[in-house]
Amino acid sequence: MDTKYIFVTGGVVSSLGKGIISASIGKLLQARGYKVTIQKFDPYINIDPGTLNPYEHGECYVTVDGMETDLDLGHYERFTGIHTTRNNSITTGRIYKTVIDRERHGDYLGKTIQVVPHITDEIKRRMLRLSEKSEAKSDKCLDEHLDFVITEVGGTIGDIESAPFMEAIRQLRWQLGRDAVCVHLTYVPYLKAADELKTKPTQHSVKELQGMGIQPDILVLRTERHLDNALRMKVASFCNVDLECVVQSEDMPSIYEVPVNMQRQGLDAAILRKIGIPVGETPAMKPWHDFLEKQRNATQEVHVALVGKYDLQDAYKSIRESLNLAGIYNNVKAKIHFVNSEEITDQNIGERLQGMAGIIICPGFGQRGIEGKIIAAEYGRTHDVPTFGICLGMQMMVIEFARNVLGYQDANSAEMDDQTPHNVIDMMEEQKNITEMGGTMRLGAYECVLTESSRAWEAYGKDHGDRILERHRHRYEFNNAYKEEYESAGMKCVGINPASKLVEIVEIPEKKWYIGTQFHPEYSSTVLHPHPLFMSFIKACINGTVKA
Repeated sequence: MDTKYIFVTGGVVSSLGKGIISASIGKLLQARGYKVTIQKFDPYINIDPGTLNPYEHGECYVTVDGMETDLDLGHYERFTGIHTTRNNSITTGRIYKTVIDRERHGDYLGKTIQVVPHITDEIKRRMLRLSEKSEAKSDKCLDEHLDFVITEVGGTIGDIESAPFMEAIRQLRWQLGRDAVCVHLTYVPYLKAADELKTKPTQHSVKELQGMGIQPDILVLRTERHLDNALRMKVASFCNVDLECVVQSEDMPSIYEVPVNMQRQGLDAAILRKIGIPVGETPAMKPWHDFLEKQRNATQEVHVALVGKYDLQDAYKSIRESLNLAGIYNNVKAKIHFVNSEEITDQNIGERLQGMAGIIICPGFGQRGIEGKIIAAEYGRTHDVPTFGICLGMQMMVIEFARNVLGYQDANSAEMDDQTPHNVIDMMEEQKNITEMGGTMRLGAYECVLTESSRAWEAYGKDHGDRILERHRHRYEFNNAYKEEYESAGMKCVGINPASKLVEIVEIPEKKWYIGTQFHPEYSSTVLHPHPLFMSFIKACINGTVKA
C-alpha cells in the first residue's frame, strides 16, 4: 500500500486539542495494524522550541535523536509508543533556514527565491518525509515503509504565518488524490444567555479553509456540550461534508478517553472510507480499555509536591502525565500540588510540604528558584520523604548534600556561581567553548550502566538488565572529582555513562526513596508502558503515605 497522508488543521481558536486528535487518530490506525508516524509543523520563526520560554510554549520535549520539539510530540509518543525524531517537528524557521542556506550555496542558480514555489516546495518535501539526506540518516522511520503520515499544522486558519503551510497542503491534495485526507478541528461554542450552541464560527472557519482551496473531508467539532444530530446535519450541509464525517469531541474526564470516543463515532472508519481502504472490523483495543478501567477505579489519592518555578501545567507536562500514568498502574490517583520554589524558605518548607507523600524536584535552567529546590531536597532527605530529582532537580540534591553533609557551605553549580570553590556541578568539557544557546546541549538518548542491586537497578527490573537508554537535555554535570567523597558519605553514584563516565543517577540507599537522575525519564513514559522510575517512586509514596 502506498503511504497515505492525513492533514490535521484547526480553526476559530487555538488550544482546541489538535495534538490529542492527531495522537488519537494515530492510535486508532495503529490498532488496525497500520504503521503510523505523526509530525508537527509550527508556523513560528524560531528554529525549534528549545529557546522558548515555557510560559509561552509549555515544556520543550526532546526526541531520542536529540531534537528539541513541541510538547505535542509528547502526546504522540505517549499515545502511540512510536519514537519521534527531528523529522517529526518542523518550524517555519527551519524551512526558511534550509531554503536560505541553499540560496547562499548557489543551489538555485541565481533564480529569485519566493514563498511559492521555493518555500512551499520545501514544506511539501518535509510533509512527504523526503528530508535532507543529513537528517534522514538519523531517522529510522525513513528506512521503513509507513502506511500513514499524520501531519498536524499549528495555529489556526487565517493566521498570516500559516498561509504557506495551507498552500502546501492544497498542492499536495491535488498531487496525492485519494491518498490524502484533511481533518479540520473547529469549535462550537455554547452561549449561555441564548442557551444555544452556535455553528457559525465553524462555518466561517471552513469557508476560510475553502477560500485557500482546501475542502475538509472530516470535521471534528470541539464542544463542551453534546451535539445532537440536527446540529451535526446543519454543519454537514453548510460545510459540504458527509454527515458520518462530522464528529464531535466533547470534554472527557481524561485525554486518554479521546481515542475511544473517536472510535465510537467512527472517525478512523471515516478516514479509511475517504481513502478507499476497506474498513473491516473495529479493533477491540483491549490493553487501552484495561488502562481506562484502571483509571476509573483509581480513587485513593496520593499527594505529590511538584517543586518548580513555572506555575503553568504545560511547563511540566510530561512529568505530570508520567506521574498520572504511574499512579493509575499502581491503582491510585496521583494528586499533584505545584509548590513554587521561589517562595520556599527554611521557615515555611514544613507547611508547604505538609501532607505530601512524595516530592518531585523539577528540571529547569538558571538561578531563579534554585535555593527553594535545595531546601526542598534537604527536607526530603532529612524527613525521609520519597524524593525524585530530575536534571536540575538532581543537581540541587547534589548541592544540598555537599552543603549539609559534606560540609561545603559554599558548594554550588558553576551555572549559578562560576567562582564557587566547590563546583560540585560543573560545565561539561565539550560545552565550554559553545556560545550559541539553541540545540547545543547534551541532547537525546544516551546509554547508562546501572549498579546492580541499587534502588534504580531494582526499579528498572530484569527486562532492562544493567544498561538503559534515556534522554538528556543539559550542559552541566556532576563533578567526578567529588565522587569518592559523596559515596563515602552515603550518596551513591549508581548510574554511569559508559563512554563519558558522566554520573547519570545518584541515590541514598538508606532512605525510603531518594533518587536523582541527570536524564529526563518523563520523556519515555507511555500509556501502555509507564516509566519504571515513576512506577517505583509512586509505590514508595503509597507505602509511606502521610494523611493530609
